[in-house]
Amino acid sequence: MSGIRILAIALIVAGLLGVMSGKFSYTRETHDAKVGSLELSIKEKETVNIPAWAGVAAIAAGAALLLARTKS
Repeated sequence: MSGIRILAIALIVAGLLGVMSGKFSYTRETHDAKVGSLELSIKEKETVNIPAWAGVAAIAAGAALLLARTKS
């Protein structure tokens, strides 16, 4: 499998996941204070919204890569 075909499939899968879920969350850990052996940290949950047009654009770009690759 060529690199372009793998990229095209990855774009299609990422686009489908983006359209179906619409968002993803992750936990970010920040270190605020460190005093001697005592370390205080805060974990914040961040949510990123994925626009529907971005998922559709990724699917279209992946499909275009697959079609362009098979014609040449």
